[in-house]
Amino acid sequence: MIQPRHSGSASEHARSYYAASAGSLPGYPSLDGDLSADVCVIGGGFTGVNTAIELAQRGLSVILLEARRIGWGASGRNGGQLIRGIGHDVSGFARYVGKEGVKYLEHAGIESVEVVRQRIAEHGIDCDLRWGFCELANTRAQFAAFQAEQEHLASLGYRHPTRLVAPQDMRQVVDSPVYAGGLVDMGSGHLHPLKLVLGEARVAASLGVRIFEQSPVLELVHGNRVEVRCATGTVRAASLVLGCNAHLDELEPRLSGKVLPAGSYIITTEPLPEELATQLIPQNLALCDQKVGLDYYRLTADRRLLFGGACHYSGRDPADIGAYMRPKMLKVFAQLNDVAIDFQWGGKIGITANRFPQVGRLHQYPNVYYAQGYSGHGLNVTHWTARLLAEAIHAGHSHGLDVFSAVPHMTFPGGPALRAPLLALGMLWHRMREMLG
Repeated sequence: MIQPRHSGSASEHARSYYAASAGSLPGYPSLDGDLSADVCVIGGGFTGVNTAIELAQRGLSVILLEARRIGWGASGRNGGQLIRGIGHDVSGFARYVGKEGVKYLEHAGIESVEVVRQRIAEHGIDCDLRWGFCELANTRAQFAAFQAEQEHLASLGYRHPTRLVAPQDMRQVVDSPVYAGGLVDMGSGHLHPLKLVLGEARVAASLGVRIFEQSPVLELVHGNRVEVRCATGTVRAASLVLGCNAHLDELEPRLSGKVLPAGSYIITTEPLPEELATQLIPQNLALCDQKVGLDYYRLTADRRLLFGGACHYSGRDPADIGAYMRPKMLKVFAQLNDVAIDFQWGGKIGITANRFPQVGRLHQYPNVYYAQGYSGHGLNVTHWTARLLAEAIHAGHSHGLDVFSAVPHMTFPGGPALRAPLLALGMLWHRMREMLG
């Protein structure tokens, strides 16, 4: 039986189902000495690792620095839902990017899933990939909107099967009475994210990327060549990529105030009998509802229910994640009342004010690039933005990077101490509107 790994320190992986089921967790050395490369990448999650792959494939030398372990953050502990789209409806950004820019972003939301699909297939990465996803309507109005969404996908040339599921037919996809319909998309799916990012790190290393773990960056010294200073060494590089997302902290203040770290939480049951697992989610889909504090869930490869959500903006984690999340799970699946919870964990995701990722380069230092703020849609979008960053660094220009960076991003008010409480108040207002509506 899978048991939680006991972490020796906060620098080790969270005691999650993913860490317990990932198999061996290979380590990389910490930085020791002074090195140089064409590009230094900071951050060992999907953004950093895939940017390193894309750069190495273009013939550039790359050093990747990770403060803890590869996949330690959201990349290695998220819900594992591989879903098309950049995030929320991108049509509202037409005033910044134009109609053609919106069309580009819509296609990027689709093609980014294909990038993940191809990377897994090309390198034989074993990450429990399964295809099939269902958007869940909490209200009749949301279900009505699914029809327009399906028609729009068809207009974009979406080649994967989709189908509407009427309220009376919902038990075809989920054995719960709480939903008002669904939209099934067989071009999205679910996987084991920690296995994926660890597999991608192996790909990066095989391409010559030098990876260093347990190497937190203490200071950046800007110039024609950037100096990246750690406690035990320095990396000098022509270009720098910041892929720290919710864990950027104050390393680069021009960016840190534009992303708010928000807590998200997951529980995983004991393995379920095959009959019960099939009853709960007959087609083994990933599922996600439409609430402000959304629920998302799926079955794991060993038939556990993995249930997550409950985004927290207060900066404080629940004292007991299992006790906090279990009632949410039982609202959906009352039949799991007597089922044990084997794993519970949380993590930080990077939220932006407009729920659109921030991708570009610093105006003050044009050799410093960044991608962050995926707002819960990072599994696919990280792989797309990694390609754009590598294009820009290698060729000096990327049309896609220009489109993304044309969308302006506000800095959260209040400074580091007040950003989270102010946003928590705002989200409470949205949830009250949702309940009253």
